[in-house]
Amino acid sequence: MRSEIRNAMTVDVEDYFQVSAFENHITREEWASLPCRIEKNIDLILSMFDDHGVKATFFTLGWIAERHTEMVRRIANAGHEIASHGYSHVRINRQDREAFRNDIIRTKHLLEDISGNIVHGYRAASFSINAENHWAHKELDSAGYKYSSSVYPIHHDLYGIPGGYRFAYRPGGGSLLEIPLSTYQWRGHRVPCAGGGYFRLFPYMISRSMINRINRNDNKPCIFYFHPWELDPGQPRPKGLNLKTRFRHYKNLHRMQSKLSLLLAEFNWGALQDIFMDELGLPSPLSGSEQTRMVAG
Repeated sequence: MRSEIRNAMTVDVEDYFQVSAFENHITREEWASLPCRIEKNIDLILSMFDDHGVKATFFTLGWIAERHTEMVRRIANAGHEIASHGYSHVRINRQDREAFRNDIIRTKHLLEDISGNIVHGYRAASFSINAENHWAHKELDSAGYKYSSSVYPIHHDLYGIPGGYRFAYRPGGGSLLEIPLSTYQWRGHRVPCAGGGYFRLFPYMISRSMINRINRNDNKPCIFYFHPWELDPGQPRPKGLNLKTRFRHYKNLHRMQSKLSLLLAEFNWGALQDIFMDELGLPSPLSGSEQTRMVAG
Protein backbone atom coordinates (compact mmCIF):
# COMPACT_ATOMS: atom_id res chain seq x y z
CA MET A 1 0.00 0.00 0.00
CA ARG A 2 1.30 3.44 -0.91
CA SER A 3 2.00 5.93 1.86
CA GLU A 4 -0.62 8.65 2.20
CA ILE A 5 2.16 11.24 2.34
CA ARG A 6 3.15 12.54 -1.06
CA ASN A 7 6.91 12.54 -1.49
CA ALA A 8 8.84 14.76 -3.90
CA MET A 9 10.33 13.17 -7.00
CA THR A 10 12.99 15.36 -8.62
CA VAL A 11 15.29 14.91 -11.62
CA ASP A 12 18.53 16.87 -12.10
CA VAL A 13 18.56 17.29 -15.88
CA GLU A 14 22.21 17.13 -16.87
CA ASP A 15 24.15 14.76 -19.11
CA TYR A 16 26.90 12.36 -18.08
CA PHE A 17 29.74 14.71 -19.07
CA GLN A 18 28.42 17.63 -17.00
CA VAL A 19 28.80 16.20 -13.50
CA SER A 20 31.11 18.03 -11.12
CA ALA A 21 33.27 14.93 -10.64
CA PHE A 22 34.33 15.12 -14.31
CA GLU A 23 35.17 18.82 -14.42
CA ASN A 24 38.93 18.16 -14.21
CA HIS A 25 38.68 15.72 -17.11
CA ILE A 26 36.13 17.34 -19.44
CA THR A 27 36.07 21.10 -19.96
CA ARG A 28 32.90 23.04 -20.69
CA GLU A 29 34.40 23.96 -24.05
CA GLU A 30 34.35 20.25 -24.94
CA TRP A 31 30.69 19.68 -24.05
CA ALA A 32 29.29 20.57 -27.48
CA SER A 33 31.56 18.04 -29.20
CA LEU A 34 30.55 15.07 -27.04
CA PRO A 35 27.70 12.63 -27.79
CA CYS A 36 24.64 13.83 -25.90
CA ARG A 37 22.42 11.08 -24.50
CA ILE A 38 19.95 13.18 -22.55
CA GLU A 39 16.96 12.85 -24.91
CA LYS A 40 16.89 9.05 -24.84
CA ASN A 41 17.20 8.98 -21.07
CA ILE A 42 14.55 11.65 -20.53
CA ASP A 43 12.13 9.78 -22.79
CA LEU A 44 12.66 6.67 -20.66
CA ILE A 45 12.02 8.67 -17.48
CA LEU A 46 8.84 10.24 -18.88
CA SER A 47 7.59 6.80 -19.87
CA MET A 48 8.30 5.39 -16.39
CA PHE A 49 6.60 8.33 -14.70
CA ASP A 50 3.57 7.99 -16.98
CA ASP A 51 3.31 4.26 -16.25
CA HIS A 52 3.16 4.97 -12.52
CA GLY A 53 1.10 8.17 -12.62
CA VAL A 54 3.97 10.24 -11.19
CA LYS A 55 4.49 13.99 -11.56
CA ALA A 56 7.95 15.34 -10.79
CA THR A 57 10.18 18.40 -10.72
CA PHE A 58 12.86 18.57 -13.43
CA PHE A 59 15.75 20.82 -12.33
CA THR A 60 17.11 21.67 -15.78
CA LEU A 61 20.41 23.15 -16.90
CA GLY A 62 20.05 26.16 -19.17
CA TRP A 63 22.79 24.72 -21.41
CA ILE A 64 20.66 21.62 -21.94
CA ALA A 65 17.44 23.58 -22.43
CA GLU A 66 18.93 25.75 -25.19
CA ARG A 67 19.96 22.69 -27.18
CA HIS A 68 16.95 20.49 -26.43
CA THR A 69 14.02 22.89 -26.43
CA GLU A 70 11.45 20.36 -27.64
CA MET A 71 12.50 17.94 -24.91
CA VAL A 72 11.88 20.61 -22.27
CA ARG A 73 8.48 21.30 -23.79
CA ARG A 74 7.66 17.58 -23.73
CA ILE A 75 8.44 17.51 -20.01
CA ALA A 76 6.28 20.56 -19.34
CA ASN A 77 3.42 19.37 -21.57
CA ALA A 78 3.34 16.09 -19.64
CA GLY A 79 2.41 18.09 -16.53
CA HIS A 80 5.79 18.09 -14.80
CA GLU A 81 7.40 21.09 -13.13
CA ILE A 82 10.33 22.79 -14.88
CA ALA A 83 12.80 24.31 -12.39
CA SER A 84 16.30 25.76 -12.66
CA HIS A 85 19.59 23.93 -12.14
CA GLY A 86 21.62 26.95 -13.20
CA TYR A 87 23.01 27.46 -16.69
CA SER A 88 26.14 25.30 -16.89
CA HIS A 89 26.48 23.43 -13.59
CA VAL A 90 28.92 25.79 -11.89
CA ARG A 91 29.09 25.30 -8.14
CA ILE A 92 28.20 28.41 -6.14
CA ASN A 93 31.49 28.31 -4.25
CA ARG A 94 33.17 28.92 -7.62
CA GLN A 95 31.07 31.99 -8.44
CA ASP A 96 31.09 35.46 -6.96
CA ARG A 97 27.81 37.03 -6.01
CA GLU A 98 27.35 38.99 -9.23
CA ALA A 99 28.11 35.99 -11.43
CA PHE A 100 25.62 33.90 -9.45
CA ARG A 101 22.96 36.60 -9.75
CA ASN A 102 23.39 36.80 -13.52
CA ASP A 103 23.32 33.01 -13.83
CA ILE A 104 20.07 32.47 -11.93
CA ILE A 105 18.26 35.31 -13.69
CA ARG A 106 19.44 34.21 -17.14
CA THR A 107 18.44 30.58 -16.59
CA LYS A 108 15.05 31.42 -15.07
CA HIS A 109 14.07 33.56 -18.05
CA LEU A 110 15.41 31.00 -20.53
CA LEU A 111 13.44 28.11 -19.02
CA GLU A 112 10.28 30.21 -18.79
CA ASP A 113 10.54 31.24 -22.43
CA ILE A 114 11.00 27.65 -23.56
CA SER A 115 8.46 25.91 -21.31
CA GLY A 116 5.80 28.62 -21.10
CA ASN A 117 5.64 28.07 -17.32
CA ILE A 118 6.79 30.28 -14.49
CA VAL A 119 9.90 28.81 -12.86
CA HIS A 120 9.52 28.76 -9.08
CA GLY A 121 12.35 26.46 -8.00
CA TYR A 122 16.12 26.24 -8.08
CA ARG A 123 18.71 23.60 -7.22
CA ALA A 124 22.40 24.47 -6.98
CA ALA A 125 24.98 22.39 -8.80
CA SER A 126 26.23 19.67 -6.41
CA PHE A 127 24.06 21.05 -3.57
CA SER A 128 26.62 23.83 -3.22
CA ILE A 129 24.72 26.19 -0.94
CA ASN A 130 26.66 25.83 2.29
CA ALA A 131 27.45 27.65 5.53
CA GLU A 132 29.72 30.13 3.72
CA ASN A 133 27.37 31.28 0.96
CA HIS A 134 23.94 31.72 2.50
CA TRP A 135 23.81 34.99 0.52
CA ALA A 136 22.69 32.79 -2.37
CA HIS A 137 19.27 32.46 -0.74
CA LYS A 138 18.85 36.24 -0.76
CA GLU A 139 19.81 36.42 -4.42
CA LEU A 140 17.32 33.69 -5.31
CA ASP A 141 14.59 35.52 -3.41
CA SER A 142 15.39 38.78 -5.20
CA ALA A 143 15.40 37.02 -8.59
CA GLY A 144 11.83 35.84 -8.08
CA TYR A 145 12.33 32.22 -7.10
CA LYS A 146 9.93 30.90 -4.48
CA TYR A 147 12.01 27.95 -3.29
CA SER A 148 15.40 26.30 -3.39
CA SER A 149 16.25 22.64 -2.90
CA SER A 150 20.01 23.06 -2.65
CA VAL A 151 21.04 22.06 0.87
CA TYR A 152 22.05 18.54 1.84
CA PRO A 153 22.28 18.52 5.66
CA ILE A 154 25.02 15.89 5.88
CA HIS A 155 28.79 15.70 6.03
CA HIS A 156 30.28 15.04 2.58
CA ASP A 157 33.66 15.77 1.05
CA LEU A 158 32.11 17.82 -1.77
CA TYR A 159 29.03 19.45 -0.22
CA GLY A 160 26.71 19.57 2.77
CA ILE A 161 25.78 21.47 5.91
CA PRO A 162 26.23 19.02 8.80
CA GLY A 163 23.71 19.84 11.49
CA GLY A 164 21.58 21.94 9.13
CA TYR A 165 17.80 21.83 9.11
CA ARG A 166 16.43 18.49 7.94
CA PHE A 167 13.11 19.87 6.74
CA ALA A 168 11.82 22.95 4.90
CA TYR A 169 12.69 26.33 6.42
CA ARG A 170 12.98 29.99 5.46
CA PRO A 171 16.65 31.08 5.53
CA GLY A 172 17.29 34.33 7.37
CA GLY A 173 13.60 34.96 7.86
CA GLY A 174 13.12 35.77 4.17
CA SER A 175 10.28 34.66 1.93
CA LEU A 176 12.29 32.00 0.05
CA LEU A 177 11.66 28.41 1.18
CA GLU A 178 14.66 26.09 1.35
CA ILE A 179 13.66 22.42 0.97
CA PRO A 180 16.67 20.25 1.98
CA LEU A 181 17.43 16.83 0.59
CA SER A 182 16.20 14.06 2.87
CA THR A 183 18.12 12.30 5.62
CA TYR A 184 17.15 9.61 8.11
CA GLN A 185 18.08 10.21 11.74
CA TRP A 186 19.59 7.02 13.22
CA ARG A 187 21.32 6.84 16.62
CA GLY A 188 22.41 10.44 16.46
CA HIS A 189 23.66 10.17 12.89
CA ARG A 190 22.17 11.36 9.63
CA VAL A 191 21.96 8.80 6.88
CA PRO A 192 21.37 10.12 3.33
CA CYS A 193 18.20 8.74 1.78
CA ALA A 194 17.47 11.28 -0.95
CA GLY A 195 18.61 9.21 -3.92
CA GLY A 196 21.59 9.64 -6.23
CA GLY A 197 24.60 7.45 -5.61
CA TYR A 198 23.38 6.45 -2.16
CA PHE A 199 20.23 4.94 -3.67
CA ARG A 200 22.31 2.96 -6.15
CA LEU A 201 24.72 1.82 -3.42
CA PHE A 202 22.26 0.82 -0.66
CA PRO A 203 20.10 -2.29 -0.99
CA TYR A 204 16.61 -1.23 -2.03
CA MET A 205 15.01 -2.39 1.22
CA ILE A 206 17.23 -0.01 3.23
CA SER A 207 16.19 2.99 1.13
CA ARG A 208 12.56 1.87 1.30
CA SER A 209 12.71 1.57 5.10
CA MET A 210 14.28 5.02 5.58
CA ILE A 211 11.70 6.74 3.37
CA ASN A 212 8.90 4.94 5.20
CA ARG A 213 10.28 6.08 8.55
CA ILE A 214 10.50 9.72 7.40
CA ASN A 215 6.86 9.50 6.33
CA ARG A 216 5.64 7.74 9.47
CA ASN A 217 7.92 8.97 12.26
CA ASP A 218 8.55 12.53 11.08
CA ASN A 219 5.28 12.89 9.16
CA LYS A 220 7.24 14.59 6.38
CA PRO A 221 7.73 13.99 2.66
CA CYS A 222 10.98 12.55 1.38
CA ILE A 223 12.82 14.77 -1.12
CA PHE A 224 14.29 12.34 -3.67
CA TYR A 225 16.48 12.99 -6.71
CA PHE A 226 18.32 11.21 -9.50
CA HIS A 227 20.00 12.04 -12.82
CA PRO A 228 19.06 10.84 -16.31
CA TRP A 229 22.55 9.38 -16.82
CA GLU A 230 21.97 7.05 -13.85
CA LEU A 231 19.62 5.06 -16.10
CA ASP A 232 22.26 4.74 -18.81
CA PRO A 233 24.86 2.04 -18.10
CA GLY A 234 26.09 2.23 -21.71
CA GLN A 235 27.25 5.85 -21.45
CA PRO A 236 30.80 6.74 -22.63
CA ARG A 237 33.50 6.56 -19.96
CA PRO A 238 36.14 9.30 -19.84
CA LYS A 239 39.72 8.18 -19.38
CA GLY A 240 41.84 9.03 -16.36
CA LEU A 241 39.15 8.90 -13.66
CA ASN A 242 40.36 7.89 -10.21
CA LEU A 243 38.91 4.91 -8.37
CA LYS A 244 36.65 6.98 -6.08
CA THR A 245 35.11 8.88 -9.00
CA ARG A 246 34.55 5.69 -11.01
CA PHE A 247 32.88 4.03 -8.02
CA ARG A 248 30.60 6.97 -7.29
CA HIS A 249 29.52 7.52 -10.87
CA TYR A 250 29.17 4.00 -12.25
CA LYS A 251 28.25 1.82 -9.27
CA ASN A 252 25.07 -0.18 -9.97
CA LEU A 253 23.93 1.84 -12.99
CA HIS A 254 22.61 -1.42 -14.45
CA ARG A 255 20.27 -1.83 -11.47
CA MET A 256 18.93 1.71 -11.33
CA GLN A 257 15.93 1.30 -13.63
CA SER A 258 14.52 -1.70 -11.77
CA LYS A 259 15.08 -0.08 -8.37
CA LEU A 260 13.48 3.15 -9.52
CA SER A 261 10.46 1.24 -10.83
CA LEU A 262 9.96 -0.31 -7.40
CA LEU A 263 10.24 3.09 -5.74
CA LEU A 264 7.71 4.68 -8.09
CA ALA A 265 5.25 1.87 -7.42
CA GLU A 266 5.59 1.73 -3.64
CA PHE A 267 5.35 5.42 -2.73
CA ASN A 268 3.15 8.38 -3.55
CA TRP A 269 5.08 11.00 -5.55
CA GLY A 270 4.57 14.56 -6.75
CA ALA A 271 6.36 17.71 -7.87
CA LEU A 272 7.86 20.05 -5.28
CA GLN A 273 5.68 23.00 -6.26
CA ASP A 274 2.56 20.87 -5.72
CA ILE A 275 3.62 19.34 -2.41
CA PHE A 276 4.64 22.71 -0.92
CA MET A 277 1.88 24.66 -2.65
CA ASP A 278 0.51 26.23 0.54
CA GLU A 279 3.92 27.25 1.90
CA LEU A 280 4.82 28.76 -1.48
CA GLY A 281 1.55 30.66 -1.80
CA LEU A 282 0.71 29.04 -5.13
CA PRO A 283 -2.88 28.70 -6.36
CA SER A 284 -4.68 25.36 -6.37
CA PRO A 285 -5.03 23.20 -8.35
CA LEU A 286 -1.64 22.95 -10.03
CA SER A 287 -2.54 20.32 -12.55
CA GLY A 288 -3.74 20.07 -16.10
CA SER A 289 -4.35 23.31 -17.92
CA GLU A 290 -4.33 25.30 -14.68
CA GLN A 291 -0.77 24.26 -13.93
CA THR A 292 0.54 26.06 -16.99
CA ARG A 293 0.93 29.74 -16.28
CA MET A 294 2.02 31.46 -19.45
CA VAL A 295 4.86 33.91 -19.04
CA ALA A 296 3.95 37.40 -20.21
CA GLY A 297 5.98 38.70 -23.13
